[in-house]
Amino acid sequence: MIDHPGATPAWNLVLRFLLELAALAGFAFAGWRLFDGRAAVVMAVLLPLVAAVAWGVFTVPDDPSRSGKSPVAVPGAIRLALELLVFFGGAAAFAVAGAPVVAAVFAALIVLQLAFSGRRLRWLLRRH
Repeated sequence: MIDHPGATPAWNLVLRFLLELAALAGFAFAGWRLFDGRAAVVMAVLLPLVAAVAWGVFTVPDDPSRSGKSPVAVPGAIRLALELLVFFGGAAAFAVAGAPVVAAVFAALIVLQLAFSGRRLRWLLRRH
């Protein structure tokens, strides 16, 4: 049997997408809350932009959860580390910016999503 991430349940894909958006929101929120004046505006745009660019550029070739194209091909373990960094970084951003309850709920949802992503996680870890 080929272990492929394409079998991920639809609800989990939707949750993953919402978590991606929430992570970006966490970075924007932290940029806004942790800086003053113009720096707050710049960081509220820059932090999620950097995360989104990294998310979109550093990918595993033939990942069916994406277009299959890879602007900068990386091994699956690197991609997984990037995803975890963005997800949990977004949760940490909420926490340090003064929203610890949001951060805790967000982190719990990340763990839930990962718990139902075994096939994709194994697929990523097999890509060198």
